Parts: sequence; C-alpha cells; structure tokens
Amino acid sequence: MQYRPFGKQNFRCSEIGFGAWAIGGAWGAQADSDSLAALHRALDLGVNFIDTAAGYGNGRSERLIGQVLRERAAAGKKENVFVATKTPPAPGIWPPSPYCRAEVRYAEDYLRENIATRLATLGADRLDLLQLHTWTRAWNRNPTPFKILRQLQHEGLIGLIGVSTPEFDQNSVIDLMRGGWVDSVQVIYNIFDQEPAAELLQVAQECGVGIIVRVAFDEGVLTGKFTPETKFAADDFRALYFAGDRLERAVAHTEAIKLELADSGYSMPQAALKFVLAHPAVSTVIPGIRTVAQADANCGVSDLPAMSPALLQKLHRHNWRRGVWYGGK
Repeated sequence: MQYRPFGKQNFRCSEIGFGAWAIGGAWGAQADSDSLAALHRALDLGVNFIDTAAGYGNGRSERLIGQVLRERAAAGKKENVFVATKTPPAPGIWPPSPYCRAEVRYAEDYLRENIATRLATLGADRLDLLQLHTWTRAWNRNPTPFKILRQLQHEGLIGLIGVSTPEFDQNSVIDLMRGGWVDSVQVIYNIFDQEPAAELLQVAQECGVGIIVRVAFDEGVLTGKFTPETKFAADDFRALYFAGDRLERAVAHTEAIKLELADSGYSMPQAALKFVLAHPAVSTVIPGIRTVAQADANCGVSDLPAMSPALLQKLHRHNWRRGVWYGGK
C-alpha cells in the first residue's frame, strides 16, 4: 500500500481507502459477517482511511466500523485508522434549493445532536473528520455551518472538517476551499466525470485541502462487469441510477474504454482507480468494498505501476458530459 499527504495535514493516508456505503445496505442484500471480514482484510492490507456517513444504513455502516476497530484494539493491534463520517442537512428539500437557508438546514442544535449520535454510533470520543453531506452554492456567502463546526472542533469533538460535493454543482465548493473553511473535499472524479480536473483539483492543491475521490467506478459500470441486461434489486441504489436507457449507454462507453486498455496490462477496475490516482491532488480514492475479494482486488491496485502519460491522454478523451443522473429517469 502506498500513502499520500492528506492536504496540508500531518497525516499520510492510504491511497486506497474503504468506501463504506455498500456495507450499510443500500446496494442490495449485505451480510454483516461479509462486511466485518472485508473491513478486517482491508485494514490488514494497509488501508488506514475509512469513509462512512449517517445515511449509510441509518448508522449501520458506522456501527460495523466501530465494532471492527474495537475488535482490533482488543487483539492488540496498534494502528492509526482515520474514520471520516458525514452529517446530512436537516430534513427538507433534497438537494437543498437556492431558497434553503444554511442556518436552518445546518442549525447549531441540529449539528450538535447529530454529531453526538455519530460519536455514539462509532463508539468514539472524537470524529477524525466530519463532512457536511452536501452543500449548495446559495450558501457560499453565509458559511455559518462551518463556523459552528470550527467551534465544535475547538471543543475537541471534531478533528478535521470537510464537505461532500453536490453532484450537480461540484465547483460550488471552490469558494469554501479558498476561504479556508474546509480541510478536505469529497468529490466525484472518474474516467467519465473529469470536470474536477479543470479547476477544483488544482485549487485544492493550492489551498492544502485533502481530496477524497468517490464514485471512481461510476457506481460499478467502470469495473466492466455490467452488460445491458444486468438487473439490480429493487432496494439497490443502482436500479435508480441506471434507470431507463442509462445502463445500456454507460456499458457502450465502457466497452470503448476497454479497447484502449487492450495492451496496457490493466483490468478495467485497475485502470479506473489508477486514472484517479494519477492526479497529484488526490489524497485517497474510496471504492466500495463489500467482500474480502474486493478488498484484495482494490488494495492490490496501489502496488501496480503508475499509469503512463500516453494512456492517460487516451482516457482523457472519454470524458462524458452527460449531466447529472442522481434524480432518477
């Protein structure tokens, strides 16, 4: 496992992190025994960064992570595992509209109560990183929530403060980085969605902000394992994400990428992760890991040779300006 700086923080994180959304149960049936085994295996392979959220199974993901860390501590393992979690805005319009007020959706009483729940669910006395689980450009001139989080940081309840970008307007967080409000940003960046490379990633480097990359596999299609006939369970997030003709279109784009990789030595999943890691602003990429086999496969990518400039240039041509899919078909 290779390690990278986390922005300007005094912490080197594994370049392959553990994305813990799927172990919360939103990607179809998931046995806790498989999740626990996957977490243990990833940590054994050198992963020291785990990303979770309040909304991942209503705390289920956090509880499993807390359990694994306690088990490893009880077994005498001395390791520094960094856990990042997220707090969503208070109930209301999703995603927040231009008319939502930051001080209402992220009120101080709400943030304090939610963070207390995050601490209890993880079994921790401090959150390594608390990320606001979306933002809106409408709030950039009123960063009240971050002022509240800085106070909670001063009180010792939070280590670092971050934000997870809104899918439809990721560049809205650039002002937050330049204003010094965030220590990290979690962003969508993959072979299809390369927009962050235009400005966001460079600004992160300039400001010393850690970059956590999510959706490196574009919800699985960039692993190359899907076909137009792939079916998802009704309770699987991907049934909505790939609604209508989206899966067929995404598979066709993926097949074109496979042709570029014919003599590269990379499989599709390996290339998807190596593409992300090729950008120097990236601190860690957090593919979803549900099984021991996935832990082995994803963590093993770290030790593969870096992607060549020639292959990167080929993959740059697969930037796909398709709009935002998260609202359903």
